[in-house]
Amino acid sequence: MRPEVCLASQRIFSGRVISLRVDRVRLYDGRETEREVVEHRGAAAVVPLTEGGEVLLVRQYRYAVGEPLLEIPAGTLEPGEAPLSCAVRELAEEVGAQAAHWDPLAVLYPSPGVLTEPMHLFLATGLAAVPARAAADEDLAVERLPLGEALARVERGEIRDAKSVAGLLLAARRRGT
Repeated sequence: MRPEVCLASQRIFSGRVISLRVDRVRLYDGRETEREVVEHRGAAAVVPLTEGGEVLLVRQYRYAVGEPLLEIPAGTLEPGEAPLSCAVRELAEEVGAQAAHWDPLAVLYPSPGVLTEPMHLFLATGLAAVPARAAADEDLAVERLPLGEALARVERGEIRDAKSVAGLLLAARRRGT
């Protein structure tokens, strides 16, 4: 595979979470085309697993898809923030927990055709309760499910968020489930 060469780039939008640019690129065979790129600084997501084998999930309404989704806790990296620090923060904010053990599961690109975002997935165990501090613009409900039931919901298409599907499957594999 030969890389595409950027000939020109135009920033279309800069927002709080994302920026959008349109790049003019030269393909491997000399033809030129445009690529629309959504820039995102990255995110971290956590599969919080209790000693009893339950996973802590959050249900929240997702405006972009127009429905509530059941997801693993996650959030956008603050500028300069390390992925593990973000994961620790999101676990506390969204489900009111802290973890004694953190295991990296993967770094994924959720939509590499248009999005630069790296998604850092972690497995968190040795959980203890702390006060939850959800962001002001988040309306979350925490749900506890046995990991096996969460996997069954993935198979039935009831958990459809990509980071959650990947995180749950990777955590189950890591745990030998």
